[in-house]
Amino acid sequence: MEQHLHHFIEHFGYIGIMIALAGGIIGLPVPDEVLLTYVGYNVSTGMMSYPFTLTCSFVGALLGITISYYLGIRLGSPFLHKFGPKLHITEKRIEQAKTLFTKMGPFVLFIGYFIPGIRHVSAFLAGINEYRFKKFAIFAYTGAFFWVFTFITLGRTLGRDWKMVKQYAEHYSSYLIPLVVAIIIFFFYLKNRKAFPNK
Repeated sequence: MEQHLHHFIEHFGYIGIMIALAGGIIGLPVPDEVLLTYVGYNVSTGMMSYPFTLTCSFVGALLGITISYYLGIRLGSPFLHKFGPKLHITEKRIEQAKTLFTKMGPFVLFIGYFIPGIRHVSAFLAGINEYRFKKFAIFAYTGAFFWVFTFITLGRTLGRDWKMVKQYAEHYSSYLIPLVVAIIIFFFYLKNRKAFPNK
């Protein structure tokens, strides 16, 4: 993995990072978190610029999430169910994302980047549900910045130990889905309790 990432960055540089992240968010099999963390590691060695990597990664994430949003508007649910599995977006992930999005769409747009499989369909679902672009952009673009900032900074901080994030991406990310569901349920419990204090 490290050797492949090294050759990729060496050949394509900052523009390659931008294109890879855009494609990864749309649904191509790109290990987004691993790529971002490895980029952060390269920042720690002085091979890459921290401001440039943040900027290019952010632009790549914006491109990917915006294209996904407009695909949702144009193509709708049938496309997602037909072609999602071919892009490694399983029916299970689609249903999980739908459930989360129905309960709290803006929150999913923001936090969904950190959950592989959810970030790939959250913007598409926003398009299907005819979210206004302004509302979509506020949450999706803010989430994109925090996502790239978190993993690039993590890679820069961890240095040679950047591969620890690969374990997260492969083994622990699936646990975030029930955690997010639990947070949403707790949020709505508190909201309803405030709305009906005497109940």
